[in-house]
Amino acid sequence: MSQMPLVPHGLPMERDAGPFDPPRDISRLREARPVSPLVFPDGHEGWLVTGYDAVRRLMADTRFSSRQDIGVLHVPYEIPGMPTATEPSPQIPGLFISMDPPDHTRLRRMLTGAFTVKRLKQLEEHIIDIAERQLDEMARLTPPVDLVKEFALPVPSLVICELLGVPYADRESFQANTAKFMEKDVALDEKMAAYTGLTTYLAELVTRKRAAPDEDILSDLARRDELTIEELTGIAFLMLLAGHETTANMLGLGTFALLEHPEQTAELRADPDLMPNAVEELMRYLSVADIFYRYATEDIELGGETIGKGSTVVVSLLAANHDPQRFDNPDTLDIHRKARGQLAFGHGVHQCLGSQLARIEMRAGFTGLLRRFPTLELAVPADEVRLRTNMNIYGVHELPVTWTETAP
Repeated sequence: MSQMPLVPHGLPMERDAGPFDPPRDISRLREARPVSPLVFPDGHEGWLVTGYDAVRRLMADTRFSSRQDIGVLHVPYEIPGMPTATEPSPQIPGLFISMDPPDHTRLRRMLTGAFTVKRLKQLEEHIIDIAERQLDEMARLTPPVDLVKEFALPVPSLVICELLGVPYADRESFQANTAKFMEKDVALDEKMAAYTGLTTYLAELVTRKRAAPDEDILSDLARRDELTIEELTGIAFLMLLAGHETTANMLGLGTFALLEHPEQTAELRADPDLMPNAVEELMRYLSVADIFYRYATEDIELGGETIGKGSTVVVSLLAANHDPQRFDNPDTLDIHRKARGQLAFGHGVHQCLGSQLARIEMRAGFTGLLRRFPTLELAVPADEVRLRTNMNIYGVHELPVTWTETAP
């Protein structure tokens, strides 16, 4: 008779299985009990969901609420200076990622036109140009250079700033505030100062756009009288944050993964038609936006367990995307894998609105990078690459790279 695994106290977060795999304790838990009890640092008895099928079902079930204002928010790791919550968090206007239908539906529907496949296809050549210009800049530098600073962060920042109508010249301020806000172990007052700095900036920006709209997404939204300035600010915050943080970390961590798999990188250089498949596999393999939360609004059966009403549920997309019940040899990067159904962009009503944009940026970025820098390699040993284990979006803080030749 197999022994039931111990209930974890706090979310296991140490990347002890390597930079690209889930923590060993999470993988062991997924194999033994894919819907597992989890004791939070504040004593709350919630749940951790790691199995692919259970994660997919949960994210499609709106009884698992995304709202933070209907129950006390329990965090599965310690945050310095954060008091134990006793009241629900207030709803932030416009932040539709933390809403349920119909409020979520109302706001998201206003943005779907900006992210249609047809419109993004029209933008693809422009996005390729942005990536190529950034590669031109990088090629002028003397290696070693930090690929995050010189390529992975600028490309999605340029793209989302242009789409939203955010001045790229303001990037240092909003990137610094975003990074501070996304840190897990930063003191609460620092986190809130960063959030206030960013939302104050965006409130001023959308107010100017309402007075004098231009040709960009925020201006389009500002023309809609039914949206308040507070809602516009929340939408801008969410789109700016998601629009550069996730893709930047995929470009940085994805390059690290490719350089650690030189045979597959060589195949991609020889046959760029493999890139769309490779991007899908990299998203599955890395799942940089890993941890999400849901709140059970009633007693719900999931994976043979009963999740009680009022429970906070932690979801690991990385664990689900490494589930051997869904993907063969899941801890292996395989650019020939058909990773259809991977959950890196989520699932259900909250599936990432910008998923097609991110795919285009990654295809353009990786294709251009591998072509222009045929001898690209790490400039430090792999175990010296600083991992973003302290951030809500995983990746690398810096990726020092070098090369001996470039191509036109």
